[in-house]
Amino acid sequence: MKTTYIKLSLSAVLLLGIYSCKKGEAGASSTERADYAVADSSAAVAPDSVSSAATMKVKDKQFIKTADVNMEVKDVYEATVSIEKTVQDLGGFVTNSNLHSNVISEDTYNTSNENAMLVKKYQTENTMQVRVPTEKLGELLTLINDKKLFLNSRIINAEDVTSNIKYAELESKRVQKTGENIDQLKANKDKVKLDNDNMAEGNQQQLAKMDVSDNIKYSTIDIYIKEPKLRIAEIAVTNTQNIDNKYKFNFIYDAKNAFVEGFYLIQKIAVGLITIWPLLLILGAIIYFLRKRKLIKPDHTKISE
Repeated sequence: MKTTYIKLSLSAVLLLGIYSCKKGEAGASSTERADYAVADSSAAVAPDSVSSAATMKVKDKQFIKTADVNMEVKDVYEATVSIEKTVQDLGGFVTNSNLHSNVISEDTYNTSNENAMLVKKYQTENTMQVRVPTEKLGELLTLINDKKLFLNSRIINAEDVTSNIKYAELESKRVQKTGENIDQLKANKDKVKLDNDNMAEGNQQQLAKMDVSDNIKYSTIDIYIKEPKLRIAEIAVTNTQNIDNKYKFNFIYDAKNAFVEGFYLIQKIAVGLITIWPLLLILGAIIYFLRKRKLIKPDHTKISE
């Protein structure tokens, strides 16, 4: 009896151990699946690394950021309207938008005596330049990326102009100091020239400073979009060939015009002859004298004989 109790106890312990192991494996696999799902989720919402570069900020640094995007879209016109609206919503503006269609071929097919169909094969493209606040550059690039079918290239430049700004400040102080020194000179012709040159240099520096400040505040993005394949446009037109054949020749009308033109030609010839009457008179006189001389010449011969 005691032996049987011991065997039952050992069996219960073994079963409990096996159950605990399976439960641990199941828990581990569940944990792994959860971790994998979290990893997938984080990968799915991972931010655009290129756009992150566009939003990069460095302490004590000033950057002028520009971007160049070249991509293919489903519909150029629709993408253009969407991009322009997005730029406006982000507080930016469009500086250039050149949308045009390149016609590859153009053929006309007659469908009846009166109608025809003009078939054009073309490809639409657009070259744009937009400017947005620099802090919105990454957001704009991400939104533009949603319109693409294929991205040919995307380039982002961040030019460090910190040293240029510092140098501009030093130059501004120099110009100010130079102006103070010029003020201490005696008034004469040279002083006026020096003061004028110094003011011109100061104005140029102010303009350059304004340009740099504007380029830091607003980023410039050049965008080139096109459609990957040719489009076909079918335009209903008139059958011009049949119209041309219909009115190409009219015998009665053309014969009447020919008779009238012949009458006008006779009039022109008569008027021309009247215009040159002095020449005709001189020519007639010459002919008359030549004939008269020819008739007189035989009489002299007879007399001599």
